[in-house]
Amino acid sequence: MFDLHRLRLLRELKHRGTLAAVAAALSYSPSSVSQQLSQLEAEVGVRLLEPVGRRVRLTDQAEILVAHTEAVLERLERAEADLAASLTDLTGTLRIASFQTAALTLVPGALSLLRDIHPGLRIHVTQMPPEMALPALQARDFDLVIAEEYPGNPNRRPAGLEQEDLLDDPLRLALPASAGDADGSDPTASLRSLADHPWAMEPEGTAARHWAMTLCRTAGFEPDVRFETTDLLIHLRLVEQGHAAALLPDLMWNGQPPTVALRPLPPGRRTRRIFTAVRRGRSQHPAVQACRHALRRAATQSMAPTDT
Repeated sequence: MFDLHRLRLLRELKHRGTLAAVAAALSYSPSSVSQQLSQLEAEVGVRLLEPVGRRVRLTDQAEILVAHTEAVLERLERAEADLAASLTDLTGTLRIASFQTAALTLVPGALSLLRDIHPGLRIHVTQMPPEMALPALQARDFDLVIAEEYPGNPNRRPAGLEQEDLLDDPLRLALPASAGDADGSDPTASLRSLADHPWAMEPEGTAARHWAMTLCRTAGFEPDVRFETTDLLIHLRLVEQGHAAALLPDLMWNGQPPTVALRPLPPGRRTRRIFTAVRRGRSQHPAVQACRHALRRAATQSMAPTDT
């Protein structure tokens, strides 16, 4: 019988890439992780790791073991969910990762609902972009991730995760006061009218930036991006003060009237998908189900129609 603890270390190495990363994540020393994996090799009787420069990679036999370990861990997730469902009170800790806009609008409302219904459940929330949060979910750093997906830019979907749609979040052109009152009857013309204005966008390499650049280029211009940040509140402040144009989601307003002039975007590129993701086998856990239910209620309350 193989040692499950050592098999989990091998799985961690596959997902985290280095012995140092495994050690840091699990509060071990790198030498301890290396020793445990050496013992696993002795148990299995085949080579599991091979050097590649200063790093190591998994052999084909190690990949086979990891695949079986994933199946065992999924089964244990289901057992944990069944055990929790048999109890009257919902307790323990649920670890959530969320991107910024959802953390500002959906998460606080969901936390209030969960506190009232399940006071014994402890929620731990980390703000993290989906590009980092979904692999971290797969590596078991979180129990649930709230993520976004932009039009035409589907996220890489790590194996072993289950997604559930939460809401469709319309995206709109936010006009700085210095731009005047662009006609909203022609969305492409509204975009093009801001070709000579400064823009605020998310940094290069993000899905939001790729989507925004594609949108502007399709409209026939290269945007003058002078402000780069993942913080959409900064985007909003720059628009309010007339320093930049931006592309803002309706979720920003949290059901309140917009503070800047908004115009619709061209069809087919105007809505981002917001969803929750959990590891396969975890979706039936009562804490996950309660959180998803609370998030759906919070989404309904937050997404009142936005005047344009």
